[in-house]
Amino acid sequence: MNTPNTPRGSRVAAGLLVAGIAALTLAAPASAATPNLVDPDAVGSLTIHKYEAPETPTGLPNDGTEQNVALPPLAGVGFTVYKVDTIDLTGNQGWIDASDLADLNPDSVADITAAGYTASAVGGETLTDANGEIALANLDLGVYFVVETSPLAGSTGVAPFLVTVPLTDPANDDAWLYDVHVYPKNALTAATKTVEDSADIKLGDEIDFTITADIPNVAVIDGYKVVDTLDSKLDYVSAAVTLADGTALAATDYTITHDAATNAVTVEFTAAGLAVLAAHNSTEVQVVITAAVNEIGEIANTAVLYPNLGSFTITPGEPGGPTVTPEVITKWGDITVEKTDKAGAPLTGAVFSVYPTQQDAADGTNAIALGGATEFAVAADGTVTISGLRYSDWANNAAVAAGDAGYQTYWLAEIVAPDGFELLAEPIEFTVTAATTAVGVDLEVVNVPSNAGFKLPLTGGAGTTLFIAGGVLLLGGAVLLAIRSRRKAAIEA
Repeated sequence: MNTPNTPRGSRVAAGLLVAGIAALTLAAPASAATPNLVDPDAVGSLTIHKYEAPETPTGLPNDGTEQNVALPPLAGVGFTVYKVDTIDLTGNQGWIDASDLADLNPDSVADITAAGYTASAVGGETLTDANGEIALANLDLGVYFVVETSPLAGSTGVAPFLVTVPLTDPANDDAWLYDVHVYPKNALTAATKTVEDSADIKLGDEIDFTITADIPNVAVIDGYKVVDTLDSKLDYVSAAVTLADGTALAATDYTITHDAATNAVTVEFTAAGLAVLAAHNSTEVQVVITAAVNEIGEIANTAVLYPNLGSFTITPGEPGGPTVTPEVITKWGDITVEKTDKAGAPLTGAVFSVYPTQQDAADGTNAIALGGATEFAVAADGTVTISGLRYSDWANNAAVAAGDAGYQTYWLAEIVAPDGFELLAEPIEFTVTAATTAVGVDLEVVNVPSNAGFKLPLTGGAGTTLFIAGGVLLLGGAVLLAIRSRRKAAIEA
């Protein structure tokens, strides 16, 4: 059985060495019916069993016999099997030739051709079935070159390997095994992505995207990188790279680059870093990318994990290509406020500020700055659009409701009232959602006239004049009455 921790050269030659050594120790040819000699009239078979590579080796033998493997089978993996022509395994020289070819560690059909042989495909590419198996029956005896031509996306496929049909039967060293079973396993690499924006409320705030990626469970990792192409509504700030188990990474273990033209952030491990990954392949790579939101919208984002060098040049979704993380979304929008009187007529001259909490609105502290401004005046039509706030009902890539962590309401306070109208007595709570971000008025704020429309007495007005006039008449009457009383008293005297 091939395990992910077996060096490539050993994998290539594993099927040959047991059979080759046995073959080279055989006596001179005798009857074809003799069990210890290869039967030239026999036909063989090759069954490929494809499983997910385990965290630790299974300990099962890789000797060509059928095994009971308790691992998840992998369906849909493509293999192409080639017969190496002109190597005759019914004679000792054929086994010597096969061993010499194995020593060359061929990686491709071209390598086999360069060694002086030809290779003929056996029926073209075949996909593993639901049990992870491919069964090739009625094979001619010989050397076969097995190539994983369509690995699953995000997986690290096995290196091409040679196998002979037949092999010396490991259960009976004086006989041959014509039905050969091989167990090449794939190291699957998954990747996830999260966004943390619940503490952020306005454009310019910095949010974190965290990519968590598996490390291939193989002995040698020839390439590994993570690419995150940010939306144009995001400004790249920084990136940090760690291993989940706390293993220290040196600054020379990886590179971080940001392509301003594409807004792509690439973390690629160097040769030194690849060695660290191979030595700690049971943990995960974590990349935290910090970006600032610069424009409203429902901003979707994914990242791509390239787990091996071969995946670097393959389009995501294609066989053997990289792993794409699930999509995460951060949502930002606006609200349009209309200032009116009781009759619904628009009012001008009002100025508002927005606050993150009711207490801030009451105290006039921590006003939210959008576009460098904390005061927002209504236009001639009585409206003002306050743009650049995180959706109230969406946080950390999930819908949230009132009372949930991350649910954010905002508070609108009027700091300047229209002429002739009263200020709002208290702030107004509002939310920002997909609905408020759509075109149209979302919140109507009604002002009442000064003093609620009541008219106060005014010094010098008509009411005061009447009182004064009445007083003058009363005083005049009293004076006349006093004069008459004096005249009467004088006459009587």
